[in-house]
Amino acid sequence: MQDPPRPGVSPLPRVNTQTKLISAGRLSALNDLAREANAHAIIHTGDFGFFEANSLDRINDRTLRHLTMYSPLISFAVIRSTVNISLLSEFPLLLSGQLKLKVPVYTVWGACEDVLVIEKFRSGSYAIENLHILDEATTRCLDLGGVKLRLLGLGGALVPHKMFDNGDGNATIAGGQGTMWTTALQIGELVDTAQRVFDPTETRLLVTHASPGREGIMAQLALVVKADLTVSAGLHFRYATSYNEFSVQGDFEGFRQKLSAGKEGFDKVWESVKTQVDAVIDDHQRVLLDKALSVVERLPTVATGEDPAWKNCWNWNLCDAAYGSLILDVKEGRISAELKSQGFNYAYRRTATVAPTPNSVTSALPVSKSSTPIPTGPSHLAAETSKDSSSPSTPASGNANVKPNPNANGLTPAEKAEKERLKKKEKKERKDKERAEKMEKERAEKAAAGGDAAAPAEGSTTSAAEGHKPAADGEELKSPVTDGVRTPKTGRPPTRNPWTIFMKMSASISVADADIKEFFADAKGGITKITLPAVYPGRPQRVGYIEFGDEEAMRAGLEKHLPKIKDTVPEVKQATDNRPERGDAPHRVGPGRGRGGRGGGGGGGFASRGFAAAGLTRGAPRAGGDAGGGGTGGGAGNNNTT
Repeated sequence: MQDPPRPGVSPLPRVNTQTKLISAGRLSALNDLAREANAHAIIHTGDFGFFEANSLDRINDRTLRHLTMYSPLISFAVIRSTVNISLLSEFPLLLSGQLKLKVPVYTVWGACEDVLVIEKFRSGSYAIENLHILDEATTRCLDLGGVKLRLLGLGGALVPHKMFDNGDGNATIAGGQGTMWTTALQIGELVDTAQRVFDPTETRLLVTHASPGREGIMAQLALVVKADLTVSAGLHFRYATSYNEFSVQGDFEGFRQKLSAGKEGFDKVWESVKTQVDAVIDDHQRVLLDKALSVVERLPTVATGEDPAWKNCWNWNLCDAAYGSLILDVKEGRISAELKSQGFNYAYRRTATVAPTPNSVTSALPVSKSSTPIPTGPSHLAAETSKDSSSPSTPASGNANVKPNPNANGLTPAEKAEKERLKKKEKKERKDKERAEKMEKERAEKAAAGGDAAAPAEGSTTSAAEGHKPAADGEELKSPVTDGVRTPKTGRPPTRNPWTIFMKMSASISVADADIKEFFADAKGGITKITLPAVYPGRPQRVGYIEFGDEEAMRAGLEKHLPKIKDTVPEVKQATDNRPERGDAPHRVGPGRGRGGRGGGGGGGFASRGFAAAGLTRGAPRAGGDAGGGGTGGGAGNNNTT
């Protein structure tokens, strides 16, 4: 591939390509790393620690706080006391010769460095053995393992609104108050350097402080300088990452969108300062600026096809040197990589004594209902919170290998054992009660199918077609065998939702919950529950129970419902009888809306309900009602409320 047209011949002096050693956070760790990895050289991605004794006076408070927070040389106990430069960097030891680098180190400057120290290296005032600073005008070529590895570097943080501000820096670099950032001229000069030293036999490694994975402009720069590999600094990560754009983008268009976002961010700044910049730059700077703009405009299009770099350029984003490193092993023309990261410490989860949150589980076993903490309230509440606590194979909570903590839930081991015993007892009683109620429902359904015109109990969906044959007329209904289960003693059963509407409809139509809601029109928002019991064979009508959240919602349902449902006119009224919500046998009440109505009426009242609660009935139901004589009731189902 040919190089793109160059804006013009660079007026800058010849690029420094010498490999002469111009001889560096905890810089002594670099020697440890080189010894452990048997490294021939080290590449550093910035925040090297370029500070000297009087740099402290030039660092602003915010940057100083950042440096002290992440410095491996300082403990938080001394931050509030005396802070000197030795707590931030060992670079003064390199300057004095007390510390020496054992292998060559190639680095760019990072976001937190002293720009005046970098300027002293650029002017030749400072020189440290085995320390090489990669910048926009300086490149190095390492010939090892059958590979000519060309190192290109760009230092500083990428801050779009500062790309045309030099701060306290000279020429192309910029910085101030203990921070350094990348400039547009710096990018332009790096492009110029890369173009002038281009050799197709070399492998190009771009070293940047800002990550090409996060910054579209850095990714565009890698394309322009034809980088094969990139290494960048992380944001104090605990793990290093290895990727190429093809592995993290859904398609080539996703890669283009990242580049486009970088271009848009740069263009906003450029449009606001363009007039001012054009007025002050000289001819040399104009050449560099044009090259920087060519980077921003380097946006692959669909017409040009996929750029091969999006599959072939590999990237590494490193964690802090204190937490890990990347080892590149160059042998026989192949560059292999090994990432080492300290990672996160998860051991605290085994020793933490903080009470678990509602969704947390400390056990290594699968989550089960028995992991829910046992409440300290009444035993019947404890039984409701754990429906499977009797399983012997699942612990009550926690990890079996963790020592019990008597204060974790406010219970001692003995109290926990007592709670478990009560839970098992309550569970058994609850199952017995449910079984007895089921039997009562079955008997009630048989009685209703045999001639009782009352509505079945709410929630009962078992019909004669499901195996429960109705009793013949005149046949006495007896209490069925209950497998030895005793009907539990119960107090007054709970009452139904008082805001319930009763509907009586033709059995010839088929309705669902959606039809019921449509029937109530504007009032359907107040519906909380719809119950449509099964229709028994031979019955001309069916019933439904519609519960509302409050009285106002129920009144709206009574007033605002439609006149018809599926071309039939239903009977709609408020259900007023305080019959148990679930489990009791169905019964009939007279038109007086009470226990049998005024003067008796269709078979309700204490008598039949008392028999039903005891698991008994009083023989076959009579057509004209069997509780109380005379009165105004008499007919079956005069007021089918529940």
